[in-house]
Amino acid sequence: MSTKKDKFSSKDKLYMDLALDLARAREGVTGTNPSVGCVIVKNDKIISIGQTSYNGRPHAETNAIKNSFDNLKGSTMYVTLEPCSHHGVTPPCTSEIIKSKISKVIYSVIDIDKRVKGKTFKILKSKKINVYTGLLKNKVNEFYTSYFYNRRKKLPFVSGKIAVAKNNLIYSKNKKKITNWRSDRFTHLLRYKNDTILISYKTLNKDNPKLSCRLKNFKKFPKRIILDNRLETNTKSYIFRTSNKDNTIFFYNEAKKSKISEFKKKKIKIIKSKTDRWKKFDISTILKKLYHLGCRNILVEGGNDLTKDFLKKKIYNRFYLFKSTKILSKFSEYKEFNGFNILKKNYKNKTRIKSNFGKDTITLYKN
Repeated sequence: MSTKKDKFSSKDKLYMDLALDLARAREGVTGTNPSVGCVIVKNDKIISIGQTSYNGRPHAETNAIKNSFDNLKGSTMYVTLEPCSHHGVTPPCTSEIIKSKISKVIYSVIDIDKRVKGKTFKILKSKKINVYTGLLKNKVNEFYTSYFYNRRKKLPFVSGKIAVAKNNLIYSKNKKKITNWRSDRFTHLLRYKNDTILISYKTLNKDNPKLSCRLKNFKKFPKRIILDNRLETNTKSYIFRTSNKDNTIFFYNEAKKSKISEFKKKKIKIIKSKTDRWKKFDISTILKKLYHLGCRNILVEGGNDLTKDFLKKKIYNRFYLFKSTKILSKFSEYKEFNGFNILKKNYKNKTRIKSNFGKDTITLYKN
């Protein structure tokens, strides 16, 4: 890294902002690799851009170099994350940068991957390429919060959400809809940004959800994780009917042999996992397993019991509380959310999300 304090122009900041926008646009669809944005500039003109490809490869820098129709000699590359310098499934980005004769590289933050961390600077400098870091560092670090957590903890980054009516109900048989269409769009955006969605069999049987992102031009089907100790999932539900070994995992502990056979016959992936004396799953064990299986960002869409359990154990890295002005009926079957005290005790850092949600509000809590 540069030993002197690097100074960046307003144009530098503009180009890095664009690179960050490119990275944000691919958030949630780059597999186990981080989403990176890249902009190449020559003579004050943008001559190429690149993003991490779907499922993570090729990388943004390689894509930007290959996308250019101009001679890259003497150009400047702006990239959100330190370019890779190791041989993996694809060649190192540093090799592509050197071959293209780019003369200056500005990357915002250093990668904490031990295979990369700090090595890029030395490699590029040895080839007489000017290297600078730290441009828009705070903003870009915030974007890579989940990626850095994955790398440090070897665990998925877990987000949670729950929608609550004005009278704190989360379900009423007379009226199941709580939030408005604007809040619904935000839910689908969260699904898009996460590669995995986790629910309990109770939510599955009550709501029969699809757990997909259905925004126009942003269709996505995250991996579905179901916590179902006895494999009591309704076999007529959408999720059961559309499950296969790749898109859905059921965690169980004490299911009957007949149930296990039924799931295996349909070639659904089921994993036996330990529970405590109250028959609750050991979530830490499940999260480690899911990380090993490639899950990096999990959205939990639980009901009252699952949400309270995760809040109590501080499982969530982020938690979204959707609040509606609607009052749901208590004259039929209903369910109330009673985890507010746990939420306020364990998640003191809260921010009201600034966007137009009509009469609904969404508050983000962090621990």
